[in-house]
Amino acid sequence: MTEKPDAAPKAPEGVDVEKPSAARVYDWYLGGTQNWAVDREFGRKVEKMWSLARPGAKQNREFMNRVVRAALDAGIRQFLDLGSGVPTAGNVHEVVEAALGDDDQATVVYVDYEPVAVAHATLILEDEAATDWAGIVQADMRDPRAVLNDPRTRELIDFDKPVCVMLMAVLHFVGPDDDPDAIVRAYRDKLVSGSWLAISQMSEGDGSGPALEGLRWFVEQYRKTSNPVWLRDREEIEPFFGGWPLLEPGITHLPDWRPERELNAVEAEARPFAWCGVARKP
Repeated sequence: MTEKPDAAPKAPEGVDVEKPSAARVYDWYLGGTQNWAVDREFGRKVEKMWSLARPGAKQNREFMNRVVRAALDAGIRQFLDLGSGVPTAGNVHEVVEAALGDDDQATVVYVDYEPVAVAHATLILEDEAATDWAGIVQADMRDPRAVLNDPRTRELIDFDKPVCVMLMAVLHFVGPDDDPDAIVRAYRDKLVSGSWLAISQMSEGDGSGPALEGLRWFVEQYRKTSNPVWLRDREEIEPFFGGWPLLEPGITHLPDWRPERELNAVEAEARPFAWCGVARKP
């Protein structure tokens, strides 16, 4: 279908829509509407070299959706989404709103350090009249103190009650020099019993052939930017959960965590390139 020029979303004030944004490109991968022609052009260039970028992004988003619904079913009503990007195309507050009745309430805090993501998020939440229960914090998730002590976080999250903390496809932007173990531990230590920690992380997994070579190309491109990507094996991811009991089915590939549908051939090809899991604080 041909994209119409007048179909472009409303641009937040001060946001440059002439340069591609990683957050908006990811939104395009997910089929969202908060992206411009420059973002779509960049995304298509990536897809030419690694065709699994879009199905991989969608598998990650579907995993997040299943985690949110499972947490709601378990009685959790507070969500902290670290490195959230643009909160559109089935993000946390949309899943919460669709799952809960009018007489039930939950709160959501998105966290992202990228100004363009925060600007888009602010506009979306205002347009959807969700600002009384969902908010965006502009902070680097690598600075837990700044995130946890932000006034908006403190307003919407009561850490004396269970919280679902989500690190969805963000830890691969945290390198060894950032001490990812200490970062994740700081968030775990803030949580009370019954809280959940959900993580997804890009990996070479058990991939092979052209798909694996495409992923390595993808990583190499990001290594040239201010947001280098760090892949991790399953054994490197498990310690992030701090020994908390993992919910069934444990650490798996994205589409294998409590799946709700069958994969097509292309989606199955993307399966090996990320790991995920959810743990509950005893």
